[in-house]
Amino acid sequence: MNNGSRSGVLTPSPEAAGGSHAAGLFDHWALEALQRNVGSVPVRLRLVNGPDLAPAHGPAVATLTIKRRVTLINLLRNPDVEFGEAFIAGDIEVDGDLVALIEAVFRAQEAVGALRTRPPSHSHSVHVSRSNARQHYDVGNDFYRLWLDGQLVYTCAYFPSIGATLDEAQVAKMDLVCRKLRLRPGEHVIEAGCGWGALAIHMARRYGVTVTACNISHEQVTYARERAEREGLGDRVTFVEDDYRAIRGSADAFVSVGMLEHVGPADYPALGAVIHRVLGDGRGRGLLHFIGRNRPCPLHPWITKRIFPGAYPPTLVEAVGGVLEPENLSVLDVENLRLHYAVTLDHWRRRFLAAADDVRRRFDPSFERAWRLYLSGAQAAFMAGSMQLFQVVFAPAGSNSIPWTRRTPGDFPGFDARDSSCTGPDGHL
Repeated sequence: MNNGSRSGVLTPSPEAAGGSHAAGLFDHWALEALQRNVGSVPVRLRLVNGPDLAPAHGPAVATLTIKRRVTLINLLRNPDVEFGEAFIAGDIEVDGDLVALIEAVFRAQEAVGALRTRPPSHSHSVHVSRSNARQHYDVGNDFYRLWLDGQLVYTCAYFPSIGATLDEAQVAKMDLVCRKLRLRPGEHVIEAGCGWGALAIHMARRYGVTVTACNISHEQVTYARERAEREGLGDRVTFVEDDYRAIRGSADAFVSVGMLEHVGPADYPALGAVIHRVLGDGRGRGLLHFIGRNRPCPLHPWITKRIFPGAYPPTLVEAVGGVLEPENLSVLDVENLRLHYAVTLDHWRRRFLAAADDVRRRFDPSFERAWRLYLSGAQAAFMAGSMQLFQVVFAPAGSNSIPWTRRTPGDFPGFDARDSSCTGPDGHL
């Protein structure tokens, strides 16, 4: 909840002067200090059985009720982490629009430049990467079925129209990726970080390619293998449970959707070397789809602690300079789908809220509150522009087998988001 103006304040003890009167004075002082910290954020602050402060600027988008004095003190000392911890413990209640409240916080942070900090410099070992994946992706497939689309696609969707359903938009996203890669029947594709296998299966079934897909999550790979066999594609899609650094062999195309955020800047050269090994210096092409930022900044500390350990959203400069540039890979196209991710997250969040009772039964109330806060905060981050969603198409520098013109799918005659087999007249973007 810190807008960047102050990272914390010194907090005198309410017991120092003794008595309830001193405690009341402290409560008022502390709540006013918190109000100064949130700055322009239009939130009403209330301490149970204590003071109640209207927002300093404009009408309130939400009321933040703090149930314990120690929670108020913790918010003053370390707001970025303690807000989330207090929310999942039930020591804070938000009455009103949680997404709008967090969006206002992010916009206030951007306004004062509070998000400009140095990125992490440590490398992720295979063991650490596997542990991070287990914490987030191996929560259980049944959990993700509650709120993802029917194919369990856990990355930004592409909405040809705002009225498209989540399932239609995820199919449209997979088609967009395939068209940008200009896939042809008989080609071979290597995918790094395949989730539950939806894109690999889509590429094989709709575009006639063979796919080798690598993923470090055991639950996801197991599910993907079973689905491919069930749908008769086991001979065209191979799912490998291993780290991206173990990828061997060559291919006509390389694709990674939603994995770069988990690699970390120190290991970008290793990913670049893998891509060069796959594509060589020939006619291959590749696509990176990833959450990023406009300016370098680590992921929110509470998200790192509770949801995505080890993750880092890079800037375009970091991604291109760290992954592609050392291997002399040429950028052909960059597209930002930020608002598409905001809409995707809105779908996920609403579906999650509809299943909240089930989530609490399967896990516990604190787990449900943690994921509710995460999905709300993620949607707010994309709405505020704190997060971006980049798709970068690239090819070896010497390749002339690249699109002559840049076309969007909407320019294709007869394009229909519900017909995932449609392609352009010449196969170009």
